Amino acid sequence: MPTTQEPDLATYTLTVAEQARDASRAMASLDGATKIAWLRGAAALLRENAQQVIDANAEDIAAAPGYGLSAAAIDRLRLTPDRIEDIASALEDVAALPDPIGSVIHSTVRPNGLKIDKVRCPLGVVFFIYESRPNVTADAAAICAKAGNAVILRGGKEAMHSSRAIVDLLAQAATEHGVPEHAVQLVSTTDREAVGHFLKMNDLIDVAIPRGGEGLIRRVVAEATMPVIKHFDGNCHVYVDADADHDMAEAIIVNSKCQRMGVCNACESLLVHADIASEFLPRIGKALTEHGIEMRACPKSRALIAGAQPATEADYAAEFLGPLISVKVVGSLDEAIAHINKYGSHHTDAIVTRSLESARRFTGEVDSAAVMVNASTRFNDGGEFGLGAEIGISTDKFHARGPCGIEELTTYKYIVQGTGQVRG
Repeated sequence: MPTTQEPDLATYTLTVAEQARDASRAMASLDGATKIAWLRGAAALLRENAQQVIDANAEDIAAAPGYGLSAAAIDRLRLTPDRIEDIASALEDVAALPDPIGSVIHSTVRPNGLKIDKVRCPLGVVFFIYESRPNVTADAAAICAKAGNAVILRGGKEAMHSSRAIVDLLAQAATEHGVPEHAVQLVSTTDREAVGHFLKMNDLIDVAIPRGGEGLIRRVVAEATMPVIKHFDGNCHVYVDADADHDMAEAIIVNSKCQRMGVCNACESLLVHADIASEFLPRIGKALTEHGIEMRACPKSRALIAGAQPATEADYAAEFLGPLISVKVVGSLDEAIAHINKYGSHHTDAIVTRSLESARRFTGEVDSAAVMVNASTRFNDGGEFGLGAEIGISTDKFHARGPCGIEELTTYKYIVQGTGQVRG
């Protein structure tokens, strides 16, 4: 795997992509036992070489203030023995997941005797562009390879030394267990133009997956010549219906908004039915205030919530990723659904209700990747859905939607078996 910056970006990026393509062909037929042994071996190497990884991470931590990283961002970047153990355990968790490759999705026998199987197979080469958390390097490598793909990792410069140390250990384990040498490659240059080169290589790269800020994702969408699995933002709603249980609604809203604010499945918008607004809004306003949340509210909501600030159109569409939330009183379920479909980001939206009919209509008419009934938006997550590790949460409709686990990193082919049939 390349470990030094290449001055000729065109040559370097082409070499990486060609190596990934060759590796992907070998990965497609790699047996499940080999992939399991590799991931378990990589986990063991991470544990054995934890101090080596921590030393590399110390270089990134030392450089972090120069990149303008906040204290919270530096903490997310930092590796400790416990966090390295978490990374190793995650590799083992991916190893333990069922191997999707070769599984038969559907099978039929035609009247003429042809047996037609729809069989799961790898996407091929994944180009993954992501933020600066070192654990994402290991997670993405594991999930892509478990699904039979080769992956090109383009992490943030802020975690370059940490990612390099992790990928080197993955490469060592690959060599020891018969996995193709270039199944996992880390882009060694921090030059942003390298991304543009890769995005032009639709003959070598099958899919691009950006994970980061909206600016990065829009750039990838604009420049990519191959399909992109993406989500731009997570403006997630909780709608409290007229007959909602108020205790349940408060617990769901507080958890959805406050359990972790800087994530894409946190609640950013609260809608409350007018029939219960006078009773429920003062209560939830107090609860959110106690958690340090500023509320930007419609006029009806402001009259019922002490300290609420006026909401703008932009607030209703915003992904705040912090201690802010928009609040609006709606006159009906129809108005709530229309508001969500207008201002939402098609990520995660929840209804709190006792009405089966309201729940049925909400889940059927809200156009989002995940629609929750009487549950926190924070559950839209690969692990919580039982999918294991995820590479991101997609708001697309093609090819994957919602948490992208191993199966979402595959496609399928039809295998047809005959006994000499010809078409008349």
